[in-house]
Amino acid sequence: MLSFDPTINTERENYKLLIGSIVPRPIAFVTSVTKDGTINAAPFSYFNVVSSNPPMVSIAIQRNNGVPKDTAQNIIENKEFVVHIVDEQNVEEVNATAASLPPEESEIKRTNLSLVDSESISVPGVKEAKVRFECTLEQAITLDNDGETVTDLLIGKVVHYHIDEQIYENGKINHHTLGAVSRLAGSDYAKIGNTFSIERPK
Repeated sequence: MLSFDPTINTERENYKLLIGSIVPRPIAFVTSVTKDGTINAAPFSYFNVVSSNPPMVSIAIQRNNGVPKDTAQNIIENKEFVVHIVDEQNVEEVNATAASLPPEESEIKRTNLSLVDSESISVPGVKEAKVRFECTLEQAITLDNDGETVTDLLIGKVVHYHIDEQIYENGKINHHTLGAVSRLAGSDYAKIGNTFSIERPK
């Protein structure tokens, strides 16, 4: 068994160990709005469920040299955003939005994705996603390293769900018809693949 001290590792070495080990990771495709009304869209794989009562999700967005990314800045300022689940049918389009663009340029315009108005918030969602969560910012937490802020941890409360009727069965999501994809390391993604069940002990 190899042993590593993260305080000796470089940031890149820690990054590779983490994203190569913590797999698969769900992908949040997030839309947010700038001060001038530009629609920002970007995918993030540091994403998960926080709570079901109330329904909350978390997204961790790493900064670039201490500067918040556009998505984090927009969410902190506007307090609203939409999270979409990435699936096999939209992953190529979502990947195109990962390009580094200036805040005044919308990533959506580089894709064939289309916007749709939200029900409970001002930020629009993406029509092609089978699942989207309208969210309000519950809490923004800054995470530091040696006195420098390196990550914005955003916790959002889901205030409205949009679920494609083709994946909704008896109050549940059918993961086969959803076809969600997840991030591995590097340029690799994964499909759901084979599944199995294990009963929990009582």
